[in-house]
Amino acid sequence: MPIRLPSDLPAYTILGREGVMVMGEREAMRQDIRPLRIGLLNLMPKKIQTETQFARLIGAGPLQIEFALIRMTEHEAKTTAADHMESFYRPFAEVEESGEKFDGLIVTGAPIEHLPYESVTYWEELRRVFDWTQGHVHSTFGVCWGGMAMVHHFHGVPKHMLESKAFGCFRHMNLAPQSPYLRGFSDDMTMPVSRWTEIRQADLDAAPGLVTLLASDEVGPALVEDPAHRALYVFNHLEYDSGTLKEEYDRDVEAGGAITLPRDYFPGDDPARRPLNRWRSHAHLLYGNWVNEVYQTTPYEIDEIGR
Repeated sequence: MPIRLPSDLPAYTILGREGVMVMGEREAMRQDIRPLRIGLLNLMPKKIQTETQFARLIGAGPLQIEFALIRMTEHEAKTTAADHMESFYRPFAEVEESGEKFDGLIVTGAPIEHLPYESVTYWEELRRVFDWTQGHVHSTFGVCWGGMAMVHHFHGVPKHMLESKAFGCFRHMNLAPQSPYLRGFSDDMTMPVSRWTEIRQADLDAAPGLVTLLASDEVGPALVEDPAHRALYVFNHLEYDSGTLKEEYDRDVEAGGAITLPRDYFPGDDPARRPLNRWRSHAHLLYGNWVNEVYQTTPYEIDEIGR
């Protein structure tokens, strides 16, 4: 089954060209099934790139997905056209007021990790989102800063500034091969990392109930399960395209800042050569496993979620 997207959303055309099964509203209405409702709370500045990355991953499986784009209510996107935001995104306040429910919700990262959580302009509303998920979302997936913010909100786990940016492709160990979220995973795998902060295992160990599933000796825990809050937290970027780290590197070089080459990314450490994607298969496995787990455990009657 395909992912259900508005036919005029840029991701619809992009994913269709890639061979991902996509379906417009009219075709979806002909199928007498309940699709999984998965929301994307998109906090990234490049909205179209981010929504396409996640739609690609959750739309690759056999289940029909109804994909809903959500934004913070008062925060204005500066790098995405206003008509795109108006056409495809709903403010969280509207979603909250409607009382509707979701089988899954992805909360993306945001380039604000240098700020204390309390200094983020939409922090209070985001905390309201996290609390809202407990009664209105069956399973929540926090990504990078979004995951750090969630584990801080629910468990008080702090983030720590790094002396230098963790940037590049790093090996991670599979610590829980029995987990349904890691079904099909290798014993170790490569994951793109791009952050100035870290979550430390000692802080996770001090929070009851958290289970680390993937971790790196160099850049720390990467994937954490929080059963009590029906949540997963991933602190790195399996959703990245092949060239996303290169775009970040080129941006920082052009800005004249101190930046190192992304670790183990360019062949021969030559930024003129096209990087090879060595994480795509595990990205599809992780998000496919998450969608499957949501499908297996969510109530058939969506109104039963949270009861």
